[in-house]
Amino acid sequence: MSENKEIKPQEEVLTAEDVKELQPIYANVILALKQVYDPEIPVNIYDLGLIYEINVNKKHEVSILMTFTAPNCPMAEEVVMDVRNNVEDVPGVTSCEIELTFDPVWDRSMLSEEARVELGLDAEE
Repeated sequence: MSENKEIKPQEEVLTAEDVKELQPIYANVILALKQVYDPEIPVNIYDLGLIYEINVNKKHEVSILMTFTAPNCPMAEEVVMDVRNNVEDVPGVTSCEIELTFDPVWDRSMLSEEARVELGLDAEE
């Protein structure tokens, strides 16, 4: 008798076909994240480098590992709610789970080139 072991989303192995099928959802999740802005900095959370990891499984469940620019962000709950709502509005997404982390701690090196330009920062900063 063989064991029917359930695979958790983070342990799920995707085939090349799975990746090809999920790629449009993944791309649309990124677009959805770019619609959420940090309340104190006029840059979206994706370009700020606040999104550490995005996973989409075969059931089209999305899990996101993210951070904030500061651990005591007073608007954290609202931002997390915006992330969840925007991602769950992506066609094909069945759910969105968000995990917060402060390891590694966010710093300016995580800014995208677009964010640096928008904030008027030099590449060396």
